[in-house]
Amino acid sequence: MIERQVTELGSLVDAMVRSGQTPGTEGLAQLAQTLAKLFGVASDEVAILTLNPKNKTLRFVIPEKLAVVGTIPLTSTSALAARTARERKAELINNFSASRHATVFEGVPLGRRREELIHKIMSAPIMDGSNVVGVIQISRKGQSASDSGPDFAQKDLRILTSLSPALERFLKLCRAG
Repeated sequence: MIERQVTELGSLVDAMVRSGQTPGTEGLAQLAQTLAKLFGVASDEVAILTLNPKNKTLRFVIPEKLAVVGTIPLTSTSALAARTARERKAELINNFSASRHATVFEGVPLGRRREELIHKIMSAPIMDGSNVVGVIQISRKGQSASDSGPDFAQKDLRILTSLSPALERFLKLCRAG
């Protein structure tokens, strides 16, 4: 089942690359839905950020609504995505709401109630060889930790990390446009 979904993701990215066009809103939504299905989360619990090496910032690609909110400097000490990119290390946090973290992007309405916060999250670098080109994050949101669904496990983190080659091709396509 998981292998089929990982293959489906790779096929989706390959089709986007073959088209030669930067993915539009529909393509971004389809990629988010495919990733969401893989981890049993909602599509608004999927985030992909691209790294701008020139100004050393991360910018959201998915969710598309967050792209216009701003960027995250790699020097941020409170943003998990920045730490993931700096340290080139995947991690999962099943008590995220209790940890110190940047909340500016959580405040942007994505169709949920305000009191539904990220309680559980996985974050992994997207690599091109030895270079970080972006970060993928999968979260579980809810009013409480128990309301947000099951904890992430190490096997989930391994699957997330294994997606790096396909997601690197996706980000390369996004940057080309």
